[in-house]
Amino acid sequence: MAWIGKLAGGLLGYLVARVPGAIVGVILGHQFDRGLRLRPRVVGTAADRQRVFFESTFIVMGHLAKVDGRVSEAEIGAARGVMQRMRLDERQRQLAIQLFNTGKQQDFPVDGQVARLREYCGSEPQLLQLFLEIQVDVALATGEISAPERVLLGRIAAGLGFGALALAQIETLLRLRRGQPGGQGFGQGYSQGQGREPPRADSLAKAYQVLGVPASASDRDVKTAYRRLMNQHHPDKQAARGLPDSMRAIAEERTREIRAAYDAVREHRGFR
Repeated sequence: MAWIGKLAGGLLGYLVARVPGAIVGVILGHQFDRGLRLRPRVVGTAADRQRVFFESTFIVMGHLAKVDGRVSEAEIGAARGVMQRMRLDERQRQLAIQLFNTGKQQDFPVDGQVARLREYCGSEPQLLQLFLEIQVDVALATGEISAPERVLLGRIAAGLGFGALALAQIETLLRLRRGQPGGQGFGQGYSQGQGREPPRADSLAKAYQVLGVPASASDRDVKTAYRRLMNQHHPDKQAARGLPDSMRAIAEERTREIRAAYDAVREHRGFR
């Protein structure tokens, strides 16, 4: 299992590359603080949790791709994209393909697999969030999510402890990300220093979403949301919670994205 560390880093890299890191804290903070009454007990070792996560990712992905009758080329391409972002070697890639094909079986007990994932990873809600994002992202590969896929995604989300609102938020934010060619950040449309231009309307709307507040929020609420997110994602605080030094760059990227979103709102409103 010497590849586990690389896998974990690749998964987190996938998150940073495809979904603004700050969004994770917003949705998780809302969903798990309110939705889970008891802190899940820790099951297995870290390696066990990562193994179950890996297996579940591709098994459930295969089941989701097949649930509407056929696996499209776009869905196959999306699955391959996940493998690339995970930086899997050839052996791991073949295992992922095998798991994907296993999940394609019509009678595969997908609810049991989701329950197993939650049993092992319930103490690490960020992994459950990432898992659900990957599944929704693959479902969006064809441009639209079919009715059978929506039903299954709802069951998966519920099995992981996420409500319909959180699932809808994930879909909305993933669609937003897909609609931004080049993956530009929140600084797109304005520059720092002299001669800066105001942020574009779409960048500003995205900035509010990253901060987890509506455009109608007060300046005080905006500042409070920013401080909360920075407290959650700052590299030093993450390190204190056990983040390996090798993943510090990921935490720094999240922090930069939160700060860029805040700066866009602050510049637009004109407060310090």
